[in-house]
Amino acid sequence: MNIRLIAIASGALLTAAALAGCTAGASGKDPGMGSMSGMTHGSSSPAATSDHNQADVTFAMSMVPHHQQAIEMSDTLLAKQGIDARVTELAQKIKAAQQPEIDTMNGWLDTWGQKSDMGGMDMGGDGTMSQQDMDALRNASGADASKLFLTQMIQHHQGAITMATTETEQGTATDAVALAKKIAAAQSAEIATMKQLLASL
Repeated sequence: MNIRLIAIASGALLTAAALAGCTAGASGKDPGMGSMSGMTHGSSSPAATSDHNQADVTFAMSMVPHHQQAIEMSDTLLAKQGIDARVTELAQKIKAAQQPEIDTMNGWLDTWGQKSDMGGMDMGGDGTMSQQDMDALRNASGADASKLFLTQMIQHHQGAITMATTETEQGTATDAVALAKKIAAAQSAEIATMKQLLASL
C-alpha cells in the first residue's frame, strides 16, 4: 500500500513538473519572440526618413546633382599638374565627404519612391556652375586653375548652404535635417579655408 502511494505521488509530481516546464517555456517564449519581432521591425523601419515632406524631397533631389558637380570640379582639378598641394588636399577632402552623402540621399529618395534628376534640373541661384564655368576650369592650368577652382567652389558651397538652410527650416525628415545642418557647418568652414587659400596664392 505504501509502495503504491509512493509510486502514485511520484508520478503526480513528475506530471506537475512537466506541465510547469511546458507552461514556463510557452509563456517565456511568446513574449520573447514578440519582443524580438518588435525590435527587428522597429530597427529596420526607416522611421526618421519615411516621415518626410516635399521640402525633404526637394533638398535631396537638388543636393545630389549639386554634390556630383562638386566632385566633378574636384576631379578636374586633381587631374592637373602644378596645383598647390593645399588646394589638392581640399579637393580630395570634398570628394571624400560628398560621395557618401550622395549615397545616403539616393537611399532616401529610393525609400520615398523618388529619383534624383541630374539632367534638365534648373538649379539657378544655388551656386551651380554653368557649362562655360566648367570649361574654364577644365582649360585653366597651374596657379590660375587653383584660384579658379577656389573661387568657383566658394560660390558652389554658398549655394549648398542656402539649400541646406531651407531644408533645416522646412524639412520634417530628421535624418535629412541633420544632414543639412552637417553640410552647412562643414561647407561654411571650407569656405573660410578657401578664402584664406585664395589670399595666399
